[in-house]
Amino acid sequence: MISRRAFLSSLLASLIVLLAWINFPNPAHALGGKQLPLNKPAPEFTLPTNTGKGQVSLSDYQGHWVVLYFYPKDFTSGCTLEAQRFQQDLPKYIKRNVQILGVSVDDVDSHAEFCDSEGLQFPLLADTDGSVSKAYGSWLGIMSLRHTYIIDPEGILRKIFLGVRPAIHSTEVLASLDELISTPWWVDLLLRIKL
Repeated sequence: MISRRAFLSSLLASLIVLLAWINFPNPAHALGGKQLPLNKPAPEFTLPTNTGKGQVSLSDYQGHWVVLYFYPKDFTSGCTLEAQRFQQDLPKYIKRNVQILGVSVDDVDSHAEFCDSEGLQFPLLADTDGSVSKAYGSWLGIMSLRHTYIIDPEGILRKIFLGVRPAIHSTEVLASLDELISTPWWVDLLLRIKL
């Protein structure tokens, strides 16, 4: 017969294991879908935008680092804060040869109003059918999730951010970019061969 104390200890240990499992999902199957493999080509896309020639493709930025960030909706508090932080740090991104691209299901008109309202000087892309969000594993039924992907100048996916905190996210992205940019070419080559 098991003692009451041993039973409660076992129950508590089981609950701790269950909570740890729930709080630390496998990044390959994060909320939003299966995540893309690192050090492999990022999915190509072309989406309408409120800036420039009316459409943006990932291939337009060959030779540049790209921060591709997905967010739920224009004009919401978290999305506004995240966009403001990216805009605030835009000179730091430009200095590093990095293009920021924001993606949500909002249409081009909403993006234009949002950019005007917040003084955003980087493109926001209209993924109205969610196809690009789905391709990147950043889709939750009716909206994009708050995920960010760093893509290198050759179109290779180098870093994924899930569970983004808008207030500090731009700082985290800049720190990761600094690490990635300073990685010697031969380490990068070994990563691609090994993976």
